[in-house]
Amino acid sequence: MEFGGANLLRALAVLAVLYSHISLYFIDDLHTGWWLIDGVYQVFVVGAGLNQHLSFLGVAVFMMLTGLMLTASAVRHTPGRFLFNRIGRLLPALWVAIALAIVLVKLGVNGMFGPQQGITNAQSALSFVLGGFFLTPEVAVLGVTWTLVVQVVFYLYCVSARPLLRTTPIAVPIAGAALCAAILLYNRFVPMPFSVPMLSKVAATLPAVFLGQIIYLGWARLADWRWVVVAGIAQAEVVRLATDVRAYWAGDRYMWTMVVVAGAVLLLARYDGPVSGWPLVRWLATRSYAIYLLHTLILYRTYELTVGYVGKTAAIGVFLAVTAVAAELLYRAVEVPAGRWISARSARMGRSAADREAAVEVTGRA
Repeated sequence: MEFGGANLLRALAVLAVLYSHISLYFIDDLHTGWWLIDGVYQVFVVGAGLNQHLSFLGVAVFMMLTGLMLTASAVRHTPGRFLFNRIGRLLPALWVAIALAIVLVKLGVNGMFGPQQGITNAQSALSFVLGGFFLTPEVAVLGVTWTLVVQVVFYLYCVSARPLLRTTPIAVPIAGAALCAAILLYNRFVPMPFSVPMLSKVAATLPAVFLGQIIYLGWARLADWRWVVVAGIAQAEVVRLATDVRAYWAGDRYMWTMVVVAGAVLLLARYDGPVSGWPLVRWLATRSYAIYLLHTLILYRTYELTVGYVGKTAAIGVFLAVTAVAAELLYRAVEVPAGRWISARSARMGRSAADREAAVEVTGRA
């Protein structure tokens, strides 16, 4: 199945994420405004009913695309090859960004994305495997990487549920919704020392991934439409529960955000028109991961250093330009060569698996 509109959706998602953090910084941290924020607020918050700062909008698009585009891969590839492909592609750029974040904190250039003032060597080591999010209090040297925890959990869940995904695929998102609800209820009712707050964040976000998976299963005709509806309702109930137990962190319009994003994915994912081929759209889509990792490391200090000389709008322009250059460097120097190496190793893993299957077939015939 082809998803010609995936690049357009990624481009829109990364723009939404950039806007979200700029708006959050201006309104909540600096207690000031900006003409673009005023316009977006009137159109998308007041008019369209989305969260203030468009919180979660871009993240939900990325998550839904993950479920939409990787479900088939989880079925087609062996568990080892699937995890190697998916997690392996995340790690090189992540490690570079985490190392940069730690250096900036150690030098006193940037602060932490959490209550602590600095980071220890042990906490630094844990950050490279996203372990800081599970500490109490949470240690976040690069706050945006919490979304990678959600993705890794989804990959591991797909691998563990692979037999079910191959026989009764629609049961996978339904069972996933039940697990998410159980996690939310566990963290809500157990005493604080025994709860894991990060897991509530994961459970509240996974419905976006499962909705993408449900859309894929419906499009691929791998599930009856009635069960597709049931699976969708199950995700909506998890979102409702997450809202009731206050697992969300930036507003109360997450249900509507999910509906809007699901509508956008249904409308645009298979779009193959000229907009998807625009150079800017392609550039934003292919560099979206690098932009996502780096932009919060650049935004605050760059703005502070330039706004007094050039004004708000130009300072944001400088931030965007620096982020574009940094993302291009990370993409070309890390993502592209690492992706080639992983693709080559994955292809050999695929050939090895095929050889083993052929050997078993020959032995069976003999």
